[in-house]
Amino acid sequence: MKLRFAPSPTGLMHVGNARLAVANALFARRHQGTFMLRIDDTDVERSKDEYVREIYKALQWLGLPWDELMHQSDRLEHYHNAIEKLKQSGRLYPCFETKEELDFKRELRRRQNKPPIYDRAMLKLTEKQKADAEANGKRPHWRFLLSDKEVQWNDLVMGACRVKLTSISDPIMIKADGTVLYTLASVVDDLETGITHIIRGEDHVTNTGVQIDLINALSKQENSIHFAHLPLLLDEDGGKLSKRLGSISIRKLREDGLEPKAVMSYLARLGTSRDPQLLSFDELAKDYDLSTYSRSPARFDVHQLLALNKKCLHTMDFEEVKGRLPSCVPKEFWQVIRPNIDMLSEVRFWWDLAQNDIIPEAEIGDKAFLQQALEALPMGEWNEDTWPQWINTLKAISGRKGKSLFHPLRLALTREEKGPEMKGFLPFIGYERATKRLKEAIANLQS
Repeated sequence: MKLRFAPSPTGLMHVGNARLAVANALFARRHQGTFMLRIDDTDVERSKDEYVREIYKALQWLGLPWDELMHQSDRLEHYHNAIEKLKQSGRLYPCFETKEELDFKRELRRRQNKPPIYDRAMLKLTEKQKADAEANGKRPHWRFLLSDKEVQWNDLVMGACRVKLTSISDPIMIKADGTVLYTLASVVDDLETGITHIIRGEDHVTNTGVQIDLINALSKQENSIHFAHLPLLLDEDGGKLSKRLGSISIRKLREDGLEPKAVMSYLARLGTSRDPQLLSFDELAKDYDLSTYSRSPARFDVHQLLALNKKCLHTMDFEEVKGRLPSCVPKEFWQVIRPNIDMLSEVRFWWDLAQNDIIPEAEIGDKAFLQQALEALPMGEWNEDTWPQWINTLKAISGRKGKSLFHPLRLALTREEKGPEMKGFLPFIGYERATKRLKEAIANLQS
């Protein structure tokens, strides 16, 4: 068994693409197969090395090991050999229409209530007409002549699928500038590298019908590859995910401090009947099953991902994260704030809040209480006993309890409604900063 993940380096990898990478890698591992990373970089104008590096980094960060690596840009000769074979068999034919002419044809068919598919007019050209067109400076694009049949296959997710080829335009395989397009290059690679299973998005179903016809034209191996199409992944608003939507790119998730184990675990179960569970790659692969996927689109829920990420962080020791924390953050601080963070990037926020100046907040009815708190502030070395000692003193002095006792102090000392337990957090604020913040909170109420 051999699978491949074949991204185009024309933008940042988004979670929709990463989900397919996870699916292919897990399925290959489950069945002791080979997982290939193929960089589909035949689009010279849009492909960029920086995006190739981001693909490598994203997969390595997620913990998805590939067994083989291939770049389509290194295989142009293989595509040209396939092109010659298709030309000789009459399955690839030149077309000289301009974009404007094709747009006009499509619009005309729409007005005639006909499906806007290509009319195959160029098949009627004589050899002389083709030669004359090229002599006049026209360069053809090349289309694949589809069979007049219905392609059927048993999809590993969608079940019985069928594509009526007569309802599709003959696809362009080679652009006028000689660029080999995805459909042809992908089929040549899949055949020559022995791909047995392809897991990709539902938006490729029609394309699969075309590719099966192309596979048969090139090799007569129509049933050599098994397909699985995962239902589309939507954003929280129900829109289709885009690789240019940076807010949900893998790089953004990484920079925001999400844990790769949480992201991989979430994507592995997204759209299935199984609840997300924090597991390693091998644990996820052990019982990975395509039959658990729903046929309906799945929504990428950031809140659900953050909940899983939070659970992941809460199990991590300081030694596991210290290399990604500000160097000034000690082990004791990590242990204090760990239960209250969703992402690792929040550590810097809480450290700065404890160590730097802030503008404290206070409510008008708490002025007298904050003055009492200032006067009762414990002296000496602070530790986890300082907060309960201070609270017990204030409770006796003010008569307050519950939220009316704790909330004004948290606001004045941290400016936040919620946060880490104060008994652990207070020592990192320290006596001098706590005194200053209480005085400023009182002064702000007076002004």
